[in-house]
Amino acid sequence: MAKLGKRTRAAREAFAGKEDITVEEAVSLIKSNASAKFDETVEIAMNLGVDPRHADQMVRGVVGLPNGTGKTVRVAVFARGPKAEEAQAAGADIVGAEDLMETVQSGEINFDRCIATPDMMPIVGRLGKVLGPRNLMPNPKVGTVTMDVKEAVEAAKGGQVQFKAEKAGVVHAGVGKASFDEAKLVENIRAFVAAVSAAKPAGAKGTYMKRIALSSTMGPGVTVDVTNATGN
Repeated sequence: MAKLGKRTRAAREAFAGKEDITVEEAVSLIKSNASAKFDETVEIAMNLGVDPRHADQMVRGVVGLPNGTGKTVRVAVFARGPKAEEAQAAGADIVGAEDLMETVQSGEINFDRCIATPDMMPIVGRLGKVLGPRNLMPNPKVGTVTMDVKEAVEAAKGGQVQFKAEKAGVVHAGVGKASFDEAKLVENIRAFVAAVSAAKPAGAKGTYMKRIALSSTMGPGVTVDVTNATGN
């Protein structure tokens, strides 16, 4: 068994016995133990009482975090003509049509968010096997298939986070950086939880939010009280 480093041991000791605590307590604990040489991301993982294999139990949505993510998001836009110009003016990193499709098909994916105008979807549709597994496929439900390219690019750059339940019913996302002020992290976390709560599908049975855990990139996780996190 690998020997744990001093920082890892100290963090685990600090987290020992802590569970179902308030969001505020969890954020304070995570921030004080985020000791990596880089600015760690604060991550949330939510275990939901859904089975996403059933269409009426899929959880999917988007939320604009009030204090941003602290992450630089590279945005690609599939558009032509005036809409391509609009995307570039809004700050998109990559803009194209067939040429962008060929770039993606070659395995070159240098972006974190993909937006497309509706008329581009026949082209983008050919990239389903490439973009789908990376959760990059544009989708009108989360505002990434739209004619309002400017708003979509600015939202993506400004701290908008997409979420989607994985096959085990888990939703996870980055909700800020360890360097953020505690109050700003708490605000982001509550906004994310509220968005997932609002996205409860019609087919969800029993307890919807079963477990919520927070962690930093390199640190241990801690569960937070679901009632406290939802504000109920």
